[in-house]
Amino acid sequence: MTTVQSPITRPEAVRRLLPLLRERADEAERARRLPRDVAQRMAEAGIFRMGVPRSLGGAEAPLPELLETIEALATADSAAAWCAMIGATTGILAARLPSGWAQEIYGRNPSAITVGAIAPVGRATPVSEGGVRVTGAWRWGSGIHVADWVVGGTVFPAGERSSMSGPAADGGELERDGPPPGPDTRLVFFRRNEVDIADDWHTSGMRGTGSSSFRVEGVRVPQGRWASLDEEPREGGPLYRFNVWSLLALGVAAVPLGIARRALEEFLALAAEKVPTGSRRTAAERAVVQRQVAEAEAAISASRAFFFDATAAAWATATSGAALSIVERARLRLAATHAAHRCAAAVDLLYHAGGGTSVYEASFLQKAFRDVHVITQHLVVADRSLELLGRLRLGLETDVRQL
Repeated sequence: MTTVQSPITRPEAVRRLLPLLRERADEAERARRLPRDVAQRMAEAGIFRMGVPRSLGGAEAPLPELLETIEALATADSAAAWCAMIGATTGILAARLPSGWAQEIYGRNPSAITVGAIAPVGRATPVSEGGVRVTGAWRWGSGIHVADWVVGGTVFPAGERSSMSGPAADGGELERDGPPPGPDTRLVFFRRNEVDIADDWHTSGMRGTGSSSFRVEGVRVPQGRWASLDEEPREGGPLYRFNVWSLLALGVAAVPLGIARRALEEFLALAAEKVPTGSRRTAAERAVVQRQVAEAEAAISASRAFFFDATAAAWATATSGAALSIVERARLRLAATHAAHRCAAAVDLLYHAGGGTSVYEASFLQKAFRDVHVITQHLVVADRSLELLGRLRLGLETDVRQL
């Protein structure tokens, strides 16, 4: 089987990419999408296949290393890192596809890029010749312009629900102890040419991700070309013991960790040279700036420590063969949400410490400021996640289906 190099087993592949991503970041920003040749280089390095099973030629990367890779990419270009994260988290669905479709989508083309949105806004209607027809419109199609396959969360008729006997793939106890199961939602795979893309990604930040809305209208999907989150994955590796919500939240938060690290580096270089108006001292010599730098570094370092500590503990559980408990999944979401918001706070400090320099397009600080605040609006790390996690900690009845 033809394979591509893995950024996990061959980390130099990532290091070689970083200068290219830095150099082309402005181009992605202006075009509001990742340049196709950049995406191809990333695909050839195995970046989009970090979550794909080894049986299909993917890296099946250990989760901590997968997240470190996304973080490293974000120090060069937040958009490229975000698209890599989407590719990795949709690639994990290969473990839940029927083997024939997994081979068709991920096995035959070692450079295939998959993206998509899990919001269950599609609607499936069975057809007599087999399969379903799907109609729906989704937002946040990050990386869709360079994708080969696009995933869309789709609600199937209740009568079409597959057997759900036995433990759930993401931990088992939710269906028994939590609220009743929701609608029969599956993640349907569409070929890129089956999807219509809207030109509506005009945003304050994360412009280079090309996260345009997309839709399908009555597209016929053959039998089984979808993944169910209610069924056991075919693959037994520890990466596939994490549910999609946990993986998505961790992947999302890894990007602001990288953005904040880069912002700190850029500010330290600026502060050593910048002499603020009306002053004879460099910014680095000012007490207020010294305090801002210390607070920013503490926020980044502390949130990163919590983030990777929670990840390592959960990974240890998964590698032992056990299912992650609600408590462990809640801790992962809390660590991810905390990292996103503390990194945003660190970037805010550095942006303001940069003074007037920060507002110019040539300054990385303004881009970091815009990008990190777009990320904090994502469902899985938004402020309301803290309400859910707080309810759990207080012992209140809580809908935990998105954990």
